Amino acid sequence: MFNKETEYALRGLVYIKLQNLRGRRPGTSEVAKEIEAPPFYTAKILQRLVRIGFLNSLKGKGGGFFFDPEKPDLPLIKLISATEGDRSFSGCGFGLKHCDENNPCPLHEKYAPIRDSINKLVSEETVQSLAEKVYKKELNLSKILK
Repeated sequence: MFNKETEYALRGLVYIKLQNLRGRRPGTSEVAKEIEAPPFYTAKILQRLVRIGFLNSLKGKGGGFFFDPEKPDLPLIKLISATEGDRSFSGCGFGLKHCDENNPCPLHEKYAPIRDSINKLVSEETVQSLAEKVYKKELNLSKILK
């Protein structure tokens, strides 16, 4: 559904936040391995996300990537907009420049509600909320296994 950069960014950020919840700061190589992405491309994506301000990093021993606990959670829509632009949330499913209820494309009637639902989903969910769901699931599983 999203381009590779967005997929890797999303998976990478969720993985980083999950590790942060465990008290760790993963490095580029670890993130790339865990999200099954090319290391060079992962490094480029993560550096860009640091520059944008979505993520922080420290070099050296004890370094790695981490989220600033003082910053608000990162909505998925903000991440996706940064990697793909806003067209995903307002564009025509048929690819027309001018498509709306007054001038609908052949897909408009069925595509618009789907696009709106996806828009709602990515507006409500955050990188942090996704990582916390995984973290809580792991905690519950570890309680069951004990």
